[in-house]
Amino acid sequence: MLSNLGNILLFLNVIISLSIIYIANKNLKIIGVIEKNIFKLSLIQSTSIIICFFVLIAAFIVSDFSLIAVYQNSNSLKPLFYKITGTWGNHEGSLLLWVIILSIFSFLFLIYNKNHPKKFRLLTLIIQNILILGFLFFILFNSNPFSPISPVPLEGLGLNPILQDPALAIHPPLLYIGFVGSSIYFSAAIASLISNYSEKSFSFSIKNWVLISWCFQTLGILVGSIWAYYELGWGGFWFWDPVENASLLPWFAMTALFHSLIVFEKRNLFYFWVIILCLITFILSVTGTFLVRSGILNSVHTFATDPTRGIYILIFLSLMIFSSIFLLFKKYKKENYNLNGNSKETFILINNWFMMFYLITVMLGTIYPIFTDALTDNKISVGPPFYNAIIFPVIILFLIFMALGPKAKWIKNRFKNIKTYLLILAGAVSLNLTIIFFFKSYSLLSNFIIISALFLIMSSLRDLAKTFKEKKLDFARIISHTSFGCLVLFIGLNDIFSIEKDYNIKLGETKKFENYSIKLQNLDLKNYKNYQAVVGKLEIRNINSNQFNVLNPEIRIYDNPKTLTYEAAIKTNLLKDYYLTMSNIDRSDYYNIKFQKKPLMVWIWISVIMIVVGGFIRVLSNAKNN
Repeated sequence: MLSNLGNILLFLNVIISLSIIYIANKNLKIIGVIEKNIFKLSLIQSTSIIICFFVLIAAFIVSDFSLIAVYQNSNSLKPLFYKITGTWGNHEGSLLLWVIILSIFSFLFLIYNKNHPKKFRLLTLIIQNILILGFLFFILFNSNPFSPISPVPLEGLGLNPILQDPALAIHPPLLYIGFVGSSIYFSAAIASLISNYSEKSFSFSIKNWVLISWCFQTLGILVGSIWAYYELGWGGFWFWDPVENASLLPWFAMTALFHSLIVFEKRNLFYFWVIILCLITFILSVTGTFLVRSGILNSVHTFATDPTRGIYILIFLSLMIFSSIFLLFKKYKKENYNLNGNSKETFILINNWFMMFYLITVMLGTIYPIFTDALTDNKISVGPPFYNAIIFPVIILFLIFMALGPKAKWIKNRFKNIKTYLLILAGAVSLNLTIIFFFKSYSLLSNFIIISALFLIMSSLRDLAKTFKEKKLDFARIISHTSFGCLVLFIGLNDIFSIEKDYNIKLGETKKFENYSIKLQNLDLKNYKNYQAVVGKLEIRNINSNQFNVLNPEIRIYDNPKTLTYEAAIKTNLLKDYYLTMSNIDRSDYYNIKFQKKPLMVWIWISVIMIVVGGFIRVLSNAKNN
C-alpha cells in the first residue's frame, strides 16, 4: 500500500511540474500579473512531495520490507531515530529529499521576489521545474524508493553502522540545502540571460538565496567533518577525502559569488561573471553528486555503485553544461570594467581569483586520479601533502587581502591607514614571537600563516571598534572575517602542536613518550541492543603534572549487517583533545593503540559556527533592508 501511495504521489508531481511549465509559459505571453493558479500549483507541488517523503519515513518506521529501499537500509532492531534518518541515509531517499528542496526553493522564490519582472520570475520557475522533472524521472525510472520486492523478506539488511550516528543524521539535509539550494540561482541566472534582466536589481533577487545555501553548505561540511573526526578514527578535522572535496568545490564558487554580488549591486559591474558563478555553483553540485553516486570516487561515505545511475546523472549534467555554455555565448557582451587597481572592487575581484585558484586546485587533486586510472590503469592517490604544499603558501596572501579589502573605498582608494596596518602587523609578529618563545619554534611557512591570521583578526577587531564609534556596524562581515582568521590560526596551532603516537600494547602494559604515559588497564565485553563492544580502559597520564585521564575506546561488533567498527574515545576541553583509538591485532594478545593530542580542536568548530552566524546575520540584514 505504501508503495502504491508513494508512486502515485511521484507521478502526481510529474503532472504538476508539467502543468506549471505549461501554464507559466502560457502566462509569459499575457501582460499583467502572474496567474494565481501558478502559485496554487507550486504550493501543491511542495506539499505533495513532502507528503511523499513522509510516506517513505512511515515505511522505514514500520519496517515495511516490501520496499527494496527499506529492506536494503534498515532492519527491525534498528533504533527508531535511525529508522527515520535512514530515510535519507540512502541513495533513493536522498534523491527524494533533493526534489523536496528543489520544489520548496522554487515556491519560496516565486513568493519572495514579487518586486522583480514577471518574465524573469516565470522563466526562473520554468527552468526550476525542468530540473525538478529531471530528478523525478531519475527517481521513477532508476532510483525509486518505492520499488517493491517479492517475495517480501522477513528482515532487512540494515544500515551501515558508521552511518548510524546523530551527526550523520543531520549532515545530509544540511548539505543538500546548500547543494540543491544553488539550483534556484542557477535557474535565475538562465532566466536573467533569456529575459535580458541584467540590471543590478537582479542581485537583490538572488543574494539571500546565495547566502542561505552558503550557510547551510558550510554547516553541512562542518557536521560531516565533526562526524569523520570522532567516527572514522582519522583524528583530524579534514583529510582531503574525495567526497569531502566534492562538497567543498561548490562552497568556493558560492563564496566568490556572494562577494561578486556586492560589486554588482554597488557598481553594476561583473554581471556576466555573476552569471557564470551562478551556473558553476549548481553544476559543481551536480558534478559532486555524479562522482558520489556513480561509484567513481572511492570513499567511506559514497553510495553503493550502480553504473546506470552515473550515466543518467552524467547525461543530465552534460545537458546542463552545454545548454548553459550555449546560452552564455549567445548572450555574452564584452564589459568594460575600467577598474582602478587600488579600489574595493579590485580587492573583491582578487578574492574571487583566490577562490577560483582553490577550486581548481581541489578539483584537479580530486579528478586527476580518476583520469590516470582510466587512461593508464595505474591507481594513484592525491592526499594532504599535495593540497598543503599548494594551498598553504597562497593562503598567506589571501588573508592579507582579506584584512585590507573591506576598508578600501569604491572606485578609487587611498591608503590613509598605512601606519595603523603596519602597527597591526607589528603586533601580529610580536604575538607570533611570543608563541615561539613560550612554546616551541616552527617552520618559516607556519610563522607566516600564523602572522597573517593574526593580522586579519586584529584588523577585523580594529574595524569593529571603529564602526562602534561611527555607528555604522557591519557585524556580519566583521564576525565572519574575524572567525575565518581564527579558523586559520587554530588550524595552524593545531597542526604545529599536535602529538601523534602509535603503539602495539598488551593488557597491563605501559608506554612512555615525551611527557606522557599510556597504560592499557582493562578490557570489558558489553552487550547492547544491536551490537557487542570490547571496551578498553586506558589511562593517559601527564608525567610532569601527574594529572591523568581515563579513556574508553571501543571495538564494536554489529550483527546486522556483520560489521566491525572502531570507536574513538575523545576527552575534550577548551585547550586540547585527547584522542584514542584501539584495534585488535589478529592472533595476538596485542592491541594497536593510536594516541593523539589535538590542541584547540573545539575552537576550530566554534570558528566555523561563527562564520555561519555572520552569514545568517547578513541574510537578516538584507531581508530587513529590502
